[in-house]
Amino acid sequence: MATDEWLVISLRLGMAVFVGALIGLNRDLHRKPAGVRTHALVALGTALMVIVVMPPGVDDSHRYDALSRVIQGVLTGIGFLGAGVILRNPNKQHISGLTTAATIWVTSLLGIACGMGLYLPVLIALLFGSLVLLFGGRLERAFRPRTPKGAQGQGQDGPNDLSES
Repeated sequence: MATDEWLVISLRLGMAVFVGALIGLNRDLHRKPAGVRTHALVALGTALMVIVVMPPGVDDSHRYDALSRVIQGVLTGIGFLGAGVILRNPNKQHISGLTTAATIWVTSLLGIACGMGLYLPVLIALLFGSLVLLFGGRLERAFRPRTPKGAQGQGQDGPNDLSES
């Protein structure tokens, strides 16, 4: 393997870790169970899977079918990891962890894109994802109907409280 291929692989894996860590930092700052390490490792692992199937400097034209199977496997497996952070409290009719599960899923896709060397789509998706994480909760709360604090049988934000910061 040539030196330039090592650099390309290092750049792709490093970008995946960086992107995953940024998303994980948001989750850590909101005291969620999956943080910097989890998100960085998810992105790193998915980027590595892509690089193993489609290494830089090798003719890729016959490997797209294999890449498609890798992506399908990643999305299935990540679904189980995301399901592990979703919690349901039937007493309060409250579900938590949905946003963290979604960030794990998006992080895996960003890792795949990093592994393919698609840096511009990664940066654009990271920008949009960050905007959703930073402002989405505030936007939801601004439009959510208010319920009295003493209302029984409801979560803190109403009967269909499915949100998470």
